[in-house]
Amino acid sequence: MEYTAKTLADLLDAEVIGKLNERVFSFAKIEEAKKGDLTFLANPAYTKYLSTTEASIVLIDKASVPKEKIAPTLIVVDDAYKAFATLVDIYQKFFTEDLKGIEEFAFIHKTAILGDNIYVGSFSYIGKKVTLGDNVKIYPQVYIGDNVKIGDNTVIYPGVKIYHDCVIGQNCIIHSGTIVGADGFGFAPKKDGTFMKIQQIGNVIIEDDVEIGSNSTIDRATLGSTKIKKGVKLDNLIQIAHNVEIDKNTVIAAQTGVAGSAKIGKNCLIGGQTGIVGHIKIADKTNIGAQAGIAKTIKKEGSIYLGSPAFELSKFHRSYSVFKHLPELKNQIYELEKKLEQLKKSIEEK
Repeated sequence: MEYTAKTLADLLDAEVIGKLNERVFSFAKIEEAKKGDLTFLANPAYTKYLSTTEASIVLIDKASVPKEKIAPTLIVVDDAYKAFATLVDIYQKFFTEDLKGIEEFAFIHKTAILGDNIYVGSFSYIGKKVTLGDNVKIYPQVYIGDNVKIGDNTVIYPGVKIYHDCVIGQNCIIHSGTIVGADGFGFAPKKDGTFMKIQQIGNVIIEDDVEIGSNSTIDRATLGSTKIKKGVKLDNLIQIAHNVEIDKNTVIAAQTGVAGSAKIGKNCLIGGQTGIVGHIKIADKTNIGAQAGIAKTIKKEGSIYLGSPAFELSKFHRSYSVFKHLPELKNQIYELEKKLEQLKKSIEEK
């Protein structure tokens, strides 16, 4: 990679402050960057590094441009983080090998339908009546069960398992170790204390532009479909139970668990290690803090919830102002009890 500040500014429709012919060859963090590196400033906490960084070019928000002159050339954009993501995407596509063809030791059933320019890595298994769209990439050691459909330009990384009858849309990315379509957790108690398995005969539908991190699990529905809708982003180590529905452009961080038949709205942001009980609904644009426990339906769009059990933000702050002082309140109660006991004795003696 070698780009001038002018070339990058043209790509981003941005303004340059400094040398138009300044060149960069690689990316680096602002606090570690050296001559020839491109970096960005999006988080105000890192502003202190702007005067000390050795980077040649810094992507910066308009609102963060310093008044004093600094050494690096600045490319001024509306959103530095988004601009950085755009450039990294261009870089990644340029340097990533365009894999095509079917490698030795891959198994593809004769009834499978294969699109153009696909890649199937060694030791992968493609089952009966599978449909792969154009430009699909199946990395080594992937299992794709019977009747699965995968849309154009989707990438399935090594070790992913997609059970039978599931549907994956276009432009999806599923990272290593993830399992799509395993049985939902359904068991009926019997009189003798044992459990009878409830067969899970639904599937999983993942719509377009979804990305799923490593070692996540999305269970098939008991009946119907578990649905992950367009634009959803799931982190690593997430459990999505049977018949859950996650609506468009919702983002969920690592180690979150969503119990059966819960319905999560559009454009929600859910922090890591959140637990969501089954059969509830979460309104569009809800923000949920890390380690929250969501035990009831959230009806108000745009709500912010924290804590376990979770409170709406204003209630959480009022509650927190009390329970952070519980040790002191406990001591005060003990002192009041002692004084009350002394007062009782004094009255009895009279």
